Amino acid sequence: MYKKNFILLTKNSTLLITRITNPYGHPNILVEFIILLKNRVSFRKTMKNAIELTEQAHTKGIQVEIASRIDEKEIERVEWIKEGRVPLKTIQAKFDYCFYGV
Repeated sequence: MYKKNFILLTKNSTLLITRITNPYGHPNILVEFIILLKNRVSFRKTMKNAIELTEQAHTKGIQVEIASRIDEKEIERVEWIKEGRVPLKTIQAKFDYCFYGV
């Protein structure tokens, strides 16, 4: 999953840089991608692009939810898309989660 790339040792600190082999399989990186595209492209296209990237990362399922004043409208609403298997009610299921509040 992670691959060591570079280690820098100095007198007071150590810096370890790692390369993530499958970046869009991690929700934190995927959220950064969605935030970058949110203001440039429509929100539905942004969510579909995020789902396509996670499918390339061979994930079993994804649920993307955007809640705010979408497209600068007066009313706040929640839009979400689910693809694959996302077992939110199962206690034994292992899944990654990320929340980004503005």
